[in-house]
Amino acid sequence: MSQALEILDFEKQLKLQDESFPELKVLDKNGKIVDAAGLKAADLSDEQFVELMKRMIKQLVLNERSVKLAKQGRLGFVAPTRGQEASQSATSFAFNDDDYLMPGYRDIPQMIHKGFPIYKAFLWSRGHYEGNLMEGINTWFPQIIIGAQFVEAAGIGLGMKKRQKDACAYTYTGDGGSSQGDTYEGMNFAGAYKANAVFIIQNNGYAISTPRKVQTVAPHLASKGWGAGIPSIVVDGMDPIACYLAAKKAREWTVSGNGPVLIETLTDRLEPHSMSGDDPLRYRTKESIEEWQKVEPLIRMRIFLEEKQLWSEAIEEAYKAEINEEIDAAVKKADNVQKQKVSEFIETTFEQPGFVQQEQIEKFRKAGK
Repeated sequence: MSQALEILDFEKQLKLQDESFPELKVLDKNGKIVDAAGLKAADLSDEQFVELMKRMIKQLVLNERSVKLAKQGRLGFVAPTRGQEASQSATSFAFNDDDYLMPGYRDIPQMIHKGFPIYKAFLWSRGHYEGNLMEGINTWFPQIIIGAQFVEAAGIGLGMKKRQKDACAYTYTGDGGSSQGDTYEGMNFAGAYKANAVFIIQNNGYAISTPRKVQTVAPHLASKGWGAGIPSIVVDGMDPIACYLAAKKAREWTVSGNGPVLIETLTDRLEPHSMSGDDPLRYRTKESIEEWQKVEPLIRMRIFLEEKQLWSEAIEEAYKAEINEEIDAAVKKADNVQKQKVSEFIETTFEQPGFVQQEQIEKFRKAGK
């Protein structure tokens, strides 16, 4: 075939797109290692394996309790994370305290792993300004504007590069977020300036109710990183070891001055998009959820650690009880924080309230509100 005709072979281009992103796997659904070299590259000690499992269990319990509190009307916005324990907790385990997290609204677990108090996460859910105070922790409050955190991470990552920091910014969005202009713009800016940044797209199959296949015909969302000229990979988002390994290697690459990396994790949201009225059975089948439940991260990690004699049902139940006690205390502390007045809502909206806002603040203060 001539070079011209080969270039014009559009069918071949589509095939190459599909074949260019093999899925990184280390631990299969049965808890068996399928890539010994990958396990060795992860370089996790027994203590680290246990800590990683504990982080995923903490995410699991936090999700269970947050969903219940939302149903009771005791929390505001809650985005369930069930099924994404590897995609969130395992990737974040690869970063350290000096790295800066730019979370989306589903990324509360990663914030808590960095040291953000659970009671403040509850206050954030309720709209209380104290839930946005991040003293001493390298994280921003959860971004509600879809994809905007990618732009913010690009800026912070560039600042770290210019200051020659051995650190990076890391950020998350969903498959729906990958359809936003901010997501591409953040990756493109970071790529152009070789910013210290790791971008993670959690492909959980649905942008609220819009299926992934309807959003784009691209066979892999990771290909969007190639559009910005940055290394991009696809990872089994139900495999904790693969998720950790991908994030670890991406971090090493970017803090070495090579520019950003995009990671697409293939995962599933086993519960509603949010607790604000979403019913997943209106846009997906019960059977599809049940199939994903069979391959969720905790099952395989339990098997793997139990075979190494590092984990047991008794250990897990004791740790769950510990986390529940921590959450009980956080609920009580959040409930005891003084409720905001209308005047305070306006006052904390702007760093320096304008003339109209000042008038409103004074008006509500005089009314005792």
